[in-house]
Amino acid sequence: MTHLSVVAIGLGSLGRLESHIANSLGDVEIVGGADPSESARGTFESELHAPAYDSHEELLDATDADAAIISSPHTLHFEHAMSCLERGVHVHLEKPMVTDLDDARTLAREAESRDCVLAVGYQRHFDDRFREIRRVIDEGRIGTPHMATCHLEQVWIDAVGDSWRGNPALSGGGQLYDSGSHLLDSLLWATRSTPVSVAATVDSRGADVDVNSALAVTLERDDGRMTASVGVSGAGQSSPAPGEMLSIWGTEGSVSFDGETIRVTENGTTYEATPEEPSFEDLTERKLGNFFDAIRGDAESLIPPEDAVKVTALTEAAYESADSGRRVEVDASLDGSAEAPAEVVQND
Repeated sequence: MTHLSVVAIGLGSLGRLESHIANSLGDVEIVGGADPSESARGTFESELHAPAYDSHEELLDATDADAAIISSPHTLHFEHAMSCLERGVHVHLEKPMVTDLDDARTLAREAESRDCVLAVGYQRHFDDRFREIRRVIDEGRIGTPHMATCHLEQVWIDAVGDSWRGNPALSGGGQLYDSGSHLLDSLLWATRSTPVSVAATVDSRGADVDVNSALAVTLERDDGRMTASVGVSGAGQSSPAPGEMLSIWGTEGSVSFDGETIRVTENGTTYEATPEEPSFEDLTERKLGNFFDAIRGDAESLIPPEDAVKVTALTEAAYESADSGRRVEVDASLDGSAEAPAEVVQND
Protein backbone atom coordinates (compact mmCIF):
# COMPACT_ATOMS: atom_id res chain seq x y z
CA MET A 1 0.00 0.00 0.00
CA THR A 2 1.34 3.43 -0.98
CA HIS A 3 2.34 5.57 2.00
CA LEU A 4 0.68 9.01 1.96
CA SER A 5 2.01 12.13 3.67
CA VAL A 6 -0.92 14.39 4.53
CA VAL A 7 -1.22 17.96 5.81
CA ALA A 8 -4.17 19.65 7.51
CA ILE A 9 -5.23 23.22 6.72
CA GLY A 10 -7.61 24.54 9.35
CA LEU A 11 -6.90 23.16 12.82
CA GLY A 12 -10.16 23.66 14.65
CA SER A 13 -12.05 20.76 16.20
CA LEU A 14 -13.03 19.28 12.83
CA GLY A 15 -9.53 19.63 11.36
CA ARG A 16 -8.00 17.88 14.36
CA LEU A 17 -10.63 15.13 14.35
CA GLU A 18 -9.98 14.44 10.69
CA SER A 19 -6.24 14.46 11.33
CA HIS A 20 -6.59 11.88 14.12
CA ILE A 21 -8.77 9.68 11.92
CA ALA A 22 -6.37 10.01 8.98
CA ASN A 23 -3.51 8.91 11.22
CA SER A 24 -5.50 5.83 12.23
CA LEU A 25 -5.80 4.64 8.65
CA GLY A 26 -3.22 2.40 7.07
CA ASP A 27 -0.09 4.01 5.60
CA VAL A 28 -1.33 7.58 6.16
CA GLU A 29 0.69 10.08 8.20
CA ILE A 30 -0.20 13.65 9.17
CA VAL A 31 3.07 15.54 8.67
CA GLY A 32 1.98 19.10 9.44
CA GLY A 33 -0.81 21.61 9.83
CA ALA A 34 -1.59 25.28 9.31
CA ASP A 35 -3.85 27.76 11.10
CA PRO A 36 -3.53 31.47 11.93
CA SER A 37 -4.63 30.75 15.51
CA GLU A 38 -1.70 30.21 17.87
CA SER A 39 -3.95 28.28 20.25
CA ALA A 40 -5.14 25.96 17.49
CA ARG A 41 -1.57 25.36 16.36
CA GLY A 42 -0.46 24.53 19.88
CA THR A 43 -3.29 22.05 20.41
CA PHE A 44 -2.59 20.40 17.06
CA GLU A 45 1.11 20.01 17.82
CA SER A 46 0.47 18.51 21.24
CA GLU A 47 -2.19 16.09 19.97
CA LEU A 48 -0.80 15.12 16.56
CA HIS A 49 2.93 15.43 17.28
CA ALA A 50 3.49 17.25 13.99
CA PRO A 51 4.60 20.85 13.32
CA ALA A 52 2.03 23.58 12.73
CA TYR A 53 2.51 26.77 10.75
CA ASP A 54 0.87 30.17 10.65
CA SER A 55 0.01 29.98 6.92
CA HIS A 56 -0.76 27.29 4.39
CA GLU A 57 2.09 28.57 2.18
CA GLU A 58 4.61 27.92 4.97
CA LEU A 59 3.13 24.49 5.51
CA LEU A 60 3.31 23.49 1.84
CA ASP A 61 6.85 24.88 1.50
CA ALA A 62 8.05 22.96 4.56
CA THR A 63 6.49 19.59 3.76
CA ASP A 64 6.47 17.18 0.85
CA ALA A 65 2.77 16.43 1.06
CA ASP A 66 0.85 14.00 -1.10
CA ALA A 67 -2.54 15.21 0.08
CA ALA A 68 -4.25 17.91 2.11
CA ILE A 69 -7.32 17.91 4.35
CA ILE A 70 -8.87 21.39 4.30
CA SER A 71 -11.43 22.45 6.93
CA SER A 72 -10.85 26.20 7.05
CA PRO A 73 -13.60 28.88 6.94
CA HIS A 74 -15.67 28.65 3.77
CA THR A 75 -14.45 31.74 1.92
CA LEU A 76 -10.84 30.57 2.30
CA HIS A 77 -11.46 27.21 0.64
CA PHE A 78 -10.64 28.36 -2.87
CA GLU A 79 -7.28 29.90 -1.98
CA HIS A 80 -6.25 26.95 0.15
CA ALA A 81 -7.35 24.28 -2.31
CA MET A 82 -5.90 26.08 -5.34
CA SER A 83 -2.51 26.41 -3.64
CA CYS A 84 -2.47 22.66 -3.04
CA LEU A 85 -3.64 21.65 -6.51
CA GLU A 86 -1.09 23.92 -8.20
CA ARG A 87 1.60 21.90 -6.39
CA GLY A 88 0.07 18.58 -7.41
CA VAL A 89 -1.30 17.91 -3.92
CA HIS A 90 -4.55 15.95 -3.75
CA VAL A 91 -7.32 17.73 -1.82
CA HIS A 92 -10.10 16.70 0.53
CA LEU A 93 -12.14 19.88 0.97
CA GLU A 94 -14.86 20.23 3.58
CA LYS A 95 -18.25 21.43 2.45
CA PRO A 96 -19.24 23.79 1.04
CA MET A 97 -16.73 23.40 -1.75
CA VAL A 98 -16.44 27.19 -2.20
CA THR A 99 -18.77 30.19 -2.08
CA ASP A 100 -18.50 31.24 -5.73
CA LEU A 101 -19.57 29.20 -8.76
CA ASP A 102 -16.69 30.32 -10.98
CA ASP A 103 -14.27 29.30 -8.23
CA ALA A 104 -15.93 25.88 -8.02
CA ARG A 105 -15.50 25.32 -11.74
CA THR A 106 -11.90 26.56 -11.61
CA LEU A 107 -11.00 24.08 -8.88
CA ALA A 108 -12.63 21.21 -10.76
CA ARG A 109 -10.72 22.08 -13.94
CA GLU A 110 -7.44 22.50 -12.06
CA ALA A 111 -7.79 19.12 -10.36
CA GLU A 112 -8.49 17.45 -13.68
CA SER A 113 -5.56 19.14 -15.42
CA ARG A 114 -3.19 18.12 -12.61
CA ASP A 115 -4.60 14.59 -12.40
CA CYS A 116 -5.37 15.25 -8.73
CA VAL A 117 -8.20 13.86 -6.65
CA LEU A 118 -10.47 16.67 -5.43
CA ALA A 119 -13.01 15.33 -2.94
CA VAL A 120 -15.65 17.44 -1.19
CA GLY A 121 -16.78 16.17 2.22
CA TYR A 122 -20.46 15.37 1.68
CA GLN A 123 -20.54 12.43 4.07
CA ARG A 124 -24.13 11.43 3.31
CA HIS A 125 -22.71 9.64 0.26
CA PHE A 126 -21.34 7.16 2.82
CA ASP A 127 -24.45 7.06 5.03
CA ASP A 128 -26.28 3.76 4.45
CA ARG A 129 -29.63 5.45 5.04
CA PHE A 130 -29.20 7.87 2.15
CA ARG A 131 -27.57 5.18 0.04
CA GLU A 132 -30.72 3.10 0.57
CA ILE A 133 -32.93 5.95 -0.67
CA ARG A 134 -30.76 6.27 -3.76
CA ARG A 135 -30.87 2.49 -4.34
CA VAL A 136 -34.68 2.40 -4.10
CA ILE A 137 -34.94 5.14 -6.72
CA ASP A 138 -32.27 3.59 -8.97
CA GLU A 139 -34.05 0.24 -8.96
CA GLY A 140 -37.25 1.89 -10.20
CA ARG A 141 -39.17 0.85 -7.12
CA ILE A 142 -41.16 4.12 -7.07
CA GLY A 143 -41.33 4.55 -10.84
CA THR A 144 -40.22 7.86 -12.33
CA PRO A 145 -39.56 10.48 -9.61
CA HIS A 146 -41.44 13.71 -10.20
CA MET A 147 -41.73 15.50 -6.83
CA ALA A 148 -39.58 15.91 -3.74
CA THR A 149 -39.80 17.81 -0.49
CA CYS A 150 -37.14 18.13 2.19
CA HIS A 151 -36.19 20.21 5.20
CA LEU A 152 -33.39 20.62 7.71
CA GLU A 153 -33.62 22.45 11.03
CA GLN A 154 -31.07 23.01 13.75
CA VAL A 155 -30.24 25.18 16.75
CA TRP A 156 -27.61 26.94 14.71
CA ILE A 157 -27.55 30.74 14.82
CA ASP A 158 -27.63 30.84 18.64
CA ALA A 159 -24.79 28.32 18.79
CA VAL A 160 -22.46 29.68 16.08
CA GLY A 161 -23.59 33.24 15.39
CA ASP A 162 -20.66 34.70 17.32
CA SER A 163 -18.11 32.49 15.54
CA TRP A 164 -16.69 32.87 12.03
CA ARG A 165 -19.81 31.11 10.73
CA GLY A 166 -21.82 34.21 11.58
CA ASN A 167 -19.37 36.47 9.72
CA PRO A 168 -20.25 36.60 6.00
CA ALA A 169 -16.68 37.60 5.10
CA LEU A 170 -15.55 34.16 6.30
CA SER A 171 -18.67 32.02 5.93
CA GLY A 172 -19.91 33.33 2.59
CA GLY A 173 -23.46 32.83 3.81
CA GLY A 174 -25.47 31.34 6.62
CA GLN A 175 -27.26 28.08 7.30
CA LEU A 176 -27.98 27.47 3.61
CA TYR A 177 -24.23 27.24 2.99
CA ASP A 178 -23.54 25.45 6.28
CA SER A 179 -25.64 22.45 7.34
CA GLY A 180 -28.13 23.28 4.60
CA SER A 181 -25.47 22.41 2.05
CA HIS A 182 -25.75 18.77 3.14
CA LEU A 183 -29.50 18.86 2.52
CA LEU A 184 -29.10 20.21 -1.02
CA ASP A 185 -26.45 17.62 -1.77
CA SER A 186 -28.63 14.81 -0.38
CA LEU A 187 -31.54 15.85 -2.59
CA LEU A 188 -29.46 16.09 -5.77
CA TRP A 189 -27.35 13.00 -5.08
CA ALA A 190 -30.17 10.68 -4.00
CA THR A 191 -32.27 11.57 -7.05
CA ARG A 192 -29.33 11.82 -9.50
CA SER A 193 -30.70 15.18 -10.59
CA THR A 194 -29.36 18.53 -11.73
CA PRO A 195 -30.94 21.87 -10.71
CA VAL A 196 -32.16 24.02 -13.60
CA SER A 197 -34.07 26.85 -11.90
CA VAL A 198 -34.94 28.13 -8.42
CA ALA A 199 -37.15 30.67 -6.68
CA ALA A 200 -36.08 31.42 -3.13
CA THR A 201 -36.78 33.56 -0.12
CA VAL A 202 -34.31 34.12 2.72
CA ASP A 203 -34.70 35.53 6.23
CA SER A 204 -31.72 36.55 8.38
CA ARG A 205 -33.86 36.99 11.51
CA GLY A 206 -31.70 39.96 12.46
CA ALA A 207 -28.37 38.15 11.99
CA ASP A 208 -25.61 39.06 9.53
CA VAL A 209 -26.15 35.81 7.61
CA ASP A 210 -29.18 33.89 6.39
CA VAL A 211 -30.96 31.80 9.00
CA ASN A 212 -34.13 30.57 7.26
CA SER A 213 -34.40 29.74 3.55
CA ALA A 214 -37.22 28.37 1.40
CA LEU A 215 -36.52 27.15 -2.14
CA ALA A 216 -38.79 26.02 -4.98
CA VAL A 217 -36.51 24.12 -7.35
CA THR A 218 -36.89 22.56 -10.78
CA LEU A 219 -34.63 19.54 -11.24
CA GLU A 220 -33.62 17.63 -14.34
CA ARG A 221 -33.14 13.86 -14.49
CA ASP A 222 -32.37 11.63 -17.44
CA ASP A 223 -36.03 10.57 -17.42
CA GLY A 224 -37.61 14.00 -17.03
CA ARG A 225 -38.19 16.96 -14.75
CA MET A 226 -38.83 17.00 -11.01
CA THR A 227 -40.30 19.66 -8.74
CA ALA A 228 -38.74 20.11 -5.32
CA SER A 229 -39.52 22.11 -2.19
CA VAL A 230 -36.62 22.79 0.19
CA GLY A 231 -36.73 24.36 3.66
CA VAL A 232 -33.70 25.20 5.81
CA SER A 233 -33.81 26.72 9.28
CA GLY A 234 -30.96 27.74 11.52
CA ALA A 235 -33.39 28.64 14.30
CA GLY A 236 -34.82 25.16 14.78
CA GLN A 237 -35.06 22.87 17.78
CA SER A 238 -32.54 20.09 17.09
CA SER A 239 -29.03 20.15 18.55
CA PRO A 240 -26.26 19.47 17.95
CA ALA A 241 -27.11 17.33 14.91
CA PRO A 242 -29.84 18.77 12.69
CA GLY A 243 -33.31 17.33 12.29
CA GLU A 244 -34.16 16.58 8.69
CA MET A 245 -36.67 15.00 6.33
CA LEU A 246 -36.59 13.91 2.70
CA SER A 247 -39.51 12.54 0.68
CA ILE A 248 -39.63 11.65 -3.02
CA TRP A 249 -42.76 10.75 -4.95
CA GLY A 250 -42.68 8.74 -8.18
CA THR A 251 -45.21 7.55 -10.71
CA GLU A 252 -45.53 4.19 -8.93
CA GLY A 253 -44.75 4.91 -5.28
CA SER A 254 -42.73 6.97 -2.83
CA VAL A 255 -39.75 6.85 -0.49
CA SER A 256 -39.40 9.01 2.62
CA PHE A 257 -36.98 9.53 5.48
CA ASP A 258 -38.06 11.33 8.65
CA GLY A 259 -34.65 11.39 10.27
CA GLU A 260 -35.16 7.99 11.86
CA THR A 261 -37.06 5.67 9.53
CA ILE A 262 -37.13 5.08 5.77
CA ARG A 263 -40.58 4.19 4.43
CA VAL A 264 -41.08 2.87 0.92
CA THR A 265 -44.48 2.61 -0.74
CA GLU A 266 -44.70 0.52 -3.90
CA ASN A 267 -47.66 -1.24 -5.48
CA GLY A 268 -49.86 0.07 -2.68
CA THR A 269 -47.77 -1.56 0.05
CA THR A 270 -45.69 0.39 2.58
CA TYR A 271 -42.74 -1.09 4.41
CA GLU A 272 -39.82 0.18 6.47
CA ALA A 273 -36.16 -0.39 5.65
CA THR A 274 -33.78 1.66 7.74
CA PRO A 275 -30.07 0.87 8.01
CA GLU A 276 -28.32 1.72 11.26
CA GLU A 277 -27.40 5.37 11.79
CA PRO A 278 -23.60 5.77 11.61
CA SER A 279 -21.68 8.02 13.96
CA PHE A 280 -20.07 11.21 12.67
CA GLU A 281 -16.66 9.68 13.34
CA ASP A 282 -17.58 6.60 11.32
CA LEU A 283 -18.75 8.71 8.37
CA THR A 284 -15.57 10.77 8.56
CA GLU A 285 -13.46 7.62 8.48
CA ARG A 286 -15.39 6.33 5.47
CA LYS A 287 -15.04 9.51 3.43
CA LEU A 288 -11.35 9.98 4.24
CA GLY A 289 -10.70 6.31 3.54
CA ASN A 290 -12.35 6.67 0.14
CA PHE A 291 -10.28 9.80 -0.56
CA PHE A 292 -7.02 8.02 0.18
CA ASP A 293 -8.08 4.93 -1.79
CA ALA A 294 -8.94 7.16 -4.76
CA ILE A 295 -5.47 8.73 -4.61
CA ARG A 296 -3.90 5.27 -4.73
CA GLY A 297 -6.14 4.26 -7.63
CA ASP A 298 -7.86 1.59 -5.56
CA ALA A 299 -11.34 3.17 -5.67
CA GLU A 300 -13.45 5.75 -7.44
CA SER A 301 -14.02 8.93 -5.49
CA LEU A 302 -17.59 8.92 -4.20
CA ILE A 303 -17.56 12.68 -3.45
CA PRO A 304 -16.32 14.17 -6.73
CA PRO A 305 -16.20 17.90 -7.53
CA GLU A 306 -18.99 17.55 -10.09
CA ASP A 307 -21.51 16.95 -7.29
CA ALA A 308 -20.20 19.92 -5.30
CA VAL A 309 -20.41 22.23 -8.34
CA LYS A 310 -24.13 21.41 -8.58
CA VAL A 311 -24.67 22.33 -4.93
CA THR A 312 -22.70 25.57 -5.32
CA ALA A 313 -24.64 26.51 -8.45
CA LEU A 314 -27.99 25.95 -6.72
CA THR A 315 -26.96 27.81 -3.57
CA GLU A 316 -25.65 30.84 -5.43
CA ALA A 317 -28.74 30.96 -7.64
CA ALA A 318 -30.97 30.76 -4.56
CA TYR A 319 -29.23 33.77 -3.02
CA GLU A 320 -29.58 35.65 -6.31
CA SER A 321 -33.28 34.80 -6.46
CA ALA A 322 -33.84 35.97 -2.89
CA ASP A 323 -32.05 39.25 -3.62
CA SER A 324 -33.85 39.92 -6.91
CA GLY A 325 -37.30 38.53 -6.12
CA ARG A 326 -37.20 36.56 -9.38
CA ARG A 327 -36.90 32.94 -10.41
CA VAL A 328 -33.32 32.34 -11.50
CA GLU A 329 -31.91 29.78 -13.91
CA VAL A 330 -29.20 27.47 -12.57
CA ASP A 331 -26.21 26.52 -14.70
CA ALA A 332 -24.67 23.56 -12.90
CA SER A 333 -22.36 22.60 -15.76
CA LEU A 334 -18.62 22.40 -15.19
CA ASP A 335 -17.90 24.88 -17.99
CA GLY A 336 -20.85 27.25 -17.64
CA SER A 337 -22.30 26.26 -21.00
CA ALA A 338 -25.72 24.90 -20.05
CA GLU A 339 -28.68 26.32 -21.96
CA ALA A 340 -31.27 28.29 -20.01
CA PRO A 341 -34.32 26.18 -19.06
CA ALA A 342 -37.23 26.89 -21.33
CA GLU A 343 -39.73 27.62 -18.56
CA VAL A 344 -37.68 30.39 -16.91
CA VAL A 345 -38.97 33.84 -17.79
CA GLN A 346 -36.70 36.76 -16.89
CA ASN A 347 -38.97 39.72 -16.22
CA ASP A 348 -37.58 43.23 -16.47
